Amino acid sequence: MATVAVDIGTLITQTPGLHGGAPHIAHKGVTVRRIVSWYQRGLIPEQIADRIGHLALAEVYAALAYYHVNRAEIDTDMAKKNLQEKQLEQQYSQGLERSL
Repeated sequence: MATVAVDIGTLITQTPGLHGGAPHIAHKGVTVRRIVSWYQRGLIPEQIADRIGHLALAEVYAALAYYHVNRAEIDTDMAKKNLQEKQLEQQYSQGLERSL
């Protein structure tokens, strides 16, 4: 059986309209941000691949390599998403208090 070489540069892509254009695993839609968040919580690449069963280990490593090369971009994106989540949580909490 012949082995097919994969160009590592094809594993990560950005698609306008998908995840706000954030980098993600090609044809899988899992964002680099999501993989990095688990990595920063202490999961090793094998655990991340197990957690997202449809990802190959090479795809997880590609996402982590992308992160390390583009750290400022991904960190900024993650901070922005965290702020948006906190703002939504506050709005939701305030809305609940008003309705009581």
